[in-house]
Amino acid sequence: MALNDRDQAKAILSQSGWLKDHGADLTEPLLTHGRLLRLQHGQWAQAEGDDQTGLLVVIAGEVQMFCKAPGDREVLMGHGGAGLAIGQTLRFGGGPRLVTVISLGETLVLQVTDRALTRIAAEAPQIWQAVAALLYLQLRGLVQLVAETIALPPRQRLAARLDLLSAGARDRSLLRLSQQALAEMLGLTRKTVNAYLAEFERDGLIRRGYGEITLLDRRRLRAVAERP
Repeated sequence: MALNDRDQAKAILSQSGWLKDHGADLTEPLLTHGRLLRLQHGQWAQAEGDDQTGLLVVIAGEVQMFCKAPGDREVLMGHGGAGLAIGQTLRFGGGPRLVTVISLGETLVLQVTDRALTRIAAEAPQIWQAVAALLYLQLRGLVQLVAETIALPPRQRLAARLDLLSAGARDRSLLRLSQQALAEMLGLTRKTVNAYLAEFERDGLIRRGYGEITLLDRRRLRAVAERP
């Protein structure tokens, strides 16, 4: 484990909302009992259905998250960068992993297995409170996405998702994802997404590039999402 990787991980964990109310003492145990892994583009950080559960934290780089859909289809459901934390634990009645996580470009991730969490709990039992906080944040995010899908028409849903993705990006003004990937996440056609993005660009809300979208005015974009 390279020292610079560990330093990066400490910096990211120190900013994690799911850890902040449970003591800074958890950072060292997570790094001691977890594993820092460097992944190349296209490598899997975890697979849906894996029995070995635990936590996964993105320290550097970006990942995409997929899940199975009817017809044995793989559906892109999320995209995130440094600071993204996902996972579950058998301690709270969980089962196999729910999503597949794949690296985009070179990525540094921290893996903390259920077994490692149990070892951490022997030193710092508050880890279970932190894990519960993370599970709640994941559930809240899922409820938000369901609400957007049900309540918002496509144009507003696109604006809301751009704002949500930017909130989780390292550079909040730059999203490194293709229009096709964005369309998949929203359950829309690429043509539909492209038309709305062109409209947003004309209005000065975003700027499109190859494989990326720059957000120029998040406040106005959020207003589009919230407009009845």
